[in-house]
Amino acid sequence: MSVGASVPSVGLEARRTLVRSAHVVDAAGSTADGWVLVVGDTIHAVGAGPEAPAATSVDEVVDLGDAVLTPGFIDLHGHGGAGAAYEDESFADALAVHRAHGTTRSVLSLVANPVPTLTSSLDRVRAVMADDPLVLGVHLEGPFLSPHNKGAHNESFLIDPSPSAVSALLEAGDGVIRQVTIAPELPGALSATEQFVAADVAVAVGHTVGTYDQARAAFDAGATLLTHAFNAMPGIHHRAPGPIAAAVADDRVTLELILDGVHVHPSVASMLLRAAPGRVALITDAMGAAGAADGSYTLGSLAVTVTDGVAHVAGTDTIAGSTLTQDVALRNAVTRAGLPLPEAVAALTSVPAAALGLGDRLGRIAPGFAADLVALSPSLEVQRVWGAGRQLG
Repeated sequence: MSVGASVPSVGLEARRTLVRSAHVVDAAGSTADGWVLVVGDTIHAVGAGPEAPAATSVDEVVDLGDAVLTPGFIDLHGHGGAGAAYEDESFADALAVHRAHGTTRSVLSLVANPVPTLTSSLDRVRAVMADDPLVLGVHLEGPFLSPHNKGAHNESFLIDPSPSAVSALLEAGDGVIRQVTIAPELPGALSATEQFVAADVAVAVGHTVGTYDQARAAFDAGATLLTHAFNAMPGIHHRAPGPIAAAVADDRVTLELILDGVHVHPSVASMLLRAAPGRVALITDAMGAAGAADGSYTLGSLAVTVTDGVAHVAGTDTIAGSTLTQDVALRNAVTRAGLPLPEAVAALTSVPAAALGLGDRLGRIAPGFAADLVALSPSLEVQRVWGAGRQLG
């Protein structure tokens, strides 16, 4: 964050709000006694100390006291919450529960389904996006996954990424699909990766039994993400390093991580964060039970049982997403994985923004960036949230 910086001009009609906080934290570090001037939906100026604009020159002054102010969190990978899934006819409650926990921009993940069903889901998300700029688009986690590492996806709906299937989804998801997961060992996977990348869709390696070399080939073909590192893929073996090691070795790749203490042991998460600094994006992979009670749910067409906050495909030991929210992931990053706060914040903000090609307008507290802000208590509990300059909730 550049102290005292500002953008040159603003519309006269836009509302001007000055937000003050004991600590302002983003990927650039921490600023004490910081202030942020929001004009409309954009950060106009930032600084510290007494140089803040006079109260008479703004419409509102928000003094957050001893709070920690961060950019809004960006979730690259989540399936729902509050009892709803992003495949449902309505999922406003799911968005609301995650926004209350600091997620101001969301990529909505869809599980494997037949192409016509995915097309219907894409149409519903398109309609929501027309009115809601905080929804960034869709992540197709299926159908191009390995049946041998399918996780909580219906094997009946898994297909190879043929040119015709890819074209059908790109046509149905024009302007909506942000990310797609592909197992790189499937027939046609490298060509499909190139086809998606050419359409400005980020490709992730995941739900795979592929090798180190197959993952490297996918990254060379344009894949830039690893779907929930360590989960639904081979682990690291000293003679068969696998896709995780391939992703760590490639500076072009962002690695998703579910930091709930269930999917990945905190010591392993800490090791990954040290091995790939600035390239790990904390995600929720949350399903409908996030922000809701234990019980029976569905994830796509599969029955899911949630016990003590842990989701499994009913009758199995297969983990079926999480009940995580991003504020909990932030606290876990600091208290369980040992990250300094600015690095932990970056993993929820600037890192995912860059992975989507949006690092020039999302994920920082700096002039010209979207006014997405989260006020946290000193113990990192969410107090207030703003998305595009508007208080949420």
